[in-house]
Amino acid sequence: MKNDYQKIERSLERKYKLKEVIVVDDKQDALTQKQELARAVSEYLTRVVKENDIIGVSIGTTLKEIPRYVEKSNCKNVTFIPLLGGIGDNEIDIHANQIAVSLARAFGGDFKLLHAPAVMSDLSTKEKLCKDEKIKEVLDLIDKTTIAIVGIGNPMSLNSTIMASGYMNEADIEDLKKYNSIGAICLQAFDKEGKTSILEFNQRVLGVKLEDLKKIKRTIGVASGDEKIEAIKASLKAKFINSLAINHSLALKLLEDCD
Repeated sequence: MKNDYQKIERSLERKYKLKEVIVVDDKQDALTQKQELARAVSEYLTRVVKENDIIGVSIGTTLKEIPRYVEKSNCKNVTFIPLLGGIGDNEIDIHANQIAVSLARAFGGDFKLLHAPAVMSDLSTKEKLCKDEKIKEVLDLIDKTTIAIVGIGNPMSLNSTIMASGYMNEADIEDLKKYNSIGAICLQAFDKEGKTSILEFNQRVLGVKLEDLKKIKRTIGVASGDEKIEAIKASLKAKFINSLAINHSLALKLLEDCD
């Protein structure tokens, strides 16, 4: 079984020119599947995190599970940061700030927090906030991120983080449909070509820009569930990520894809 998975991983790495692919067993229920992925990503982080790394994390139900699987580590001068602001009062443990804190404690590292909403009401408000000294400090660290961990979602799913965030109004949802959005990373939606700029909602997100993920040495996308396949393919096509952690059935679908 292990050798079979390794063959799939190497094949996907070659096909999509990725630095690393991690494939985990399929599980019957969504929570167990997310926990299985989180365990694998925790092992990946333990292996790749080095002294002086700056690790950026996004939001999501899978990412929140990662810290519980990290074996106590004492990496020197490692800093964990959120890649975007908060998403309201519900489910505080899926916020990037909280995940950054939990990972920092698990690794014995430091953390910086972004005390601002993830999505602004308008661009002028965002521009003003970006000039705040404390917020600018974290945004500057985002530009220096060496490892990024991001969830990949289907924005049209009612269970998606972007829908659950509470920031999207009816006009935003209509835009998602109008522009055929099929994927979302860090609350920013994109179409099958990986295009993001056409959505006004994306411009109001306070945090990393998807184009900037391409500059990061290691950006690992994390996803499970067959409904994510088109989002993953678009992420790979746009090169938002250079590493991937997914469940077995998704891995097989990616191998079968002829695009």
